[in-house]
Amino acid sequence: MKRAARRLGWTLAAVIVLLAVAWWQLRSDRLAAPGTLLPLDPEAITRVDLQAGRAPAEHYAKREGHWWRIDPAPITRADDLRLGELVRIAAAPVQDWQSASRYDFAKIGLAPPQAKLDLDGQTLLFGGMTALGRNVYVQAGQRVGIVSLRYLPRSAQSTSVKAL
Repeated sequence: MKRAARRLGWTLAAVIVLLAVAWWQLRSDRLAAPGTLLPLDPEAITRVDLQAGRAPAEHYAKREGHWWRIDPAPITRADDLRLGELVRIAAAPVQDWQSASRYDFAKIGLAPPQAKLDLDGQTLLFGGMTALGRNVYVQAGQRVGIVSLRYLPRSAQSTSVKAL
């Protein structure tokens, strides 16, 4: 009986140690993760301004749970799914952050940017593709991040052409 109890005690101690190591690893991974483009909750965003390439600027506001194009007048209902995609760009996972001063903006497509997305007053500037992978450079404040190409915003004109 003593031998079985001792074996159970060692097994329990080993499980506790393994759980502690797993918790520590998950915590350190979370702290080391680069995070998202903006600290905004996509569902809380109520204003979107987009300038993509040479297309006309688009301005949207969320009222009573739906998106509305507010400029140019007259105010018209916008595609809620498309605007949902635009606001979720705020939560795009960043692969790496660097200080903006480390880059030559002309070389990474940020002079001028390919797209400018303003979400509740916080601006994201989208540049060119990275040399490796299907990723793009994005400037947020004084930092430049690398995110998947799928987060590059497109104008309403380019998405409507794509749907045809």
